[in-house]
Amino acid sequence: MNKPSYPHPVIAREGWPFLAGIVVISILVTIWYGWASIPFWVLSLFVLQFFRDPPRLAPDGEYNVLSPADGRIVVVQETQDPYHENRDALKISVFMNVFNVHSNRSPVDGQVLSVDYFGGKFFNAALDKASLENERNAMVLRTRHGHIVTAVQVAGLVAKRILCYAKPGDSLYHGQRYGFIRFGSRVDVYLPKGSRPRVAIGDKVSATSTVLAELPVPEAGPEA
Repeated sequence: MNKPSYPHPVIAREGWPFLAGIVVISILVTIWYGWASIPFWVLSLFVLQFFRDPPRLAPDGEYNVLSPADGRIVVVQETQDPYHENRDALKISVFMNVFNVHSNRSPVDGQVLSVDYFGGKFFNAALDKASLENERNAMVLRTRHGHIVTAVQVAGLVAKRILCYAKPGDSLYHGQRYGFIRFGSRVDVYLPKGSRPRVAIGDKVSATSTVLAELPVPEAGPEA
């Protein structure tokens, strides 16, 4: 096993203002109204668990594609990648509910070729139509072997903010934290044709520590 994928606070920085705010309100309500503050403390615990961001260990494997998010597999299918030349691809989708960790990690080692934001709707992220109709952010990576891997952050029914810190030209390592989605969402991963899935619909996965698929071993030269 490799070392933890990144140094980062156990509670994601994105959640600090929310957690501080609800805790202050809970304290004030406790002082003024006593037991009436219980719902506010319950909400504080919910915010605390939502923004947790534990370190993870990545399994060894040069051609592994790691899960970019915690959640449940809702799609494993052959399709086209609309974010990179409409190529034939294997699509794997991870649905995150409000109780999952919402920090997003890079599925592979690679250079960022493009990052594109698309405005859209806020359908339930578990639905197939969410992939192309919801608000989303697509990041295209090229591995050192020439494989193209696209990771798409998709907003959900409740999610109203997609955060992506990667920029074209950046080099990411597998498991590196690159974004966050607030309050329920999904991540779609598009892989080169010939990739071998290691998960099935309904499987529960963990960011970085679960292998979604294995990339094909290149026979000659990089992928076009």
